[in-house]
Amino acid sequence: MDTNTLIDITFDFRSDTPQGKDPDALSPTLRRYHKLLWSKPLPTGVVFDLVDTTPGVYLHHCSQLGEFRLASDTVIPDFRKETRISHVIEQIPEEVATLVRKSYTIGGMMLFPGNRVGRQMTINGARGFHPRIHPRIKDRFDFTVECIRRYYLNETSPLTTSLATYADYFRLFGDFRGYVEFFLLQDLVTDDYSAVKFFSPLEDFNSAPVPNSIPAYLAYRELAIGFIEARNQRIQTWWAIHRLANE
Repeated sequence: MDTNTLIDITFDFRSDTPQGKDPDALSPTLRRYHKLLWSKPLPTGVVFDLVDTTPGVYLHHCSQLGEFRLASDTVIPDFRKETRISHVIEQIPEEVATLVRKSYTIGGMMLFPGNRVGRQMTINGARGFHPRIHPRIKDRFDFTVECIRRYYLNETSPLTTSLATYADYFRLFGDFRGYVEFFLLQDLVTDDYSAVKFFSPLEDFNSAPVPNSIPAYLAYRELAIGFIEARNQRIQTWWAIHRLANE
């Protein structure tokens, strides 16, 4: 691993992506950052090495642990394309632009299993496009992490089936705390890891996930940006310590 590489927590991954294309697929800096940050020991102590040389696979791990094909996802939605709140979006363009810019830094990025199993959608596909799941989650990362928390407790959620499809992957982290600590998501949960800090009320997945007024959007935006910035700082601190330990 190149421990001399700096992780720039202000880098906008759109800036090295071809115009109009998806940074999750085509930003070389994002792919490099994911590889550097998440190639590290699992809670068991076994190193989860990721490689970017497998044809057709974003990041790949294959060992006695199993085979895992991972894909990047920009996880903090800005809802610019939600026609039902276009009247909100058009009134606060600068505030929306700031959220968009922040969401394309490393604090707004995650890895999820990227391979489809049978006819099942991937986790990204289910939370973003599934006709029954999507309306209850709408790509919300806080709601997704709540689904993952419930999965580890054998509780149901809109993503129960999707997460169970990748049981081998989630088993790598042991439990919810292990998953949160591995991906440096502590700023999205309470100190005892027992609850998620939502960007707007969940109401057991019965609340509208899309903020439908200017006050609601600004409140969502503030908490979403707060999480991204806190996670960015956590990533920067973790990487600095990690680099020193390997020099």
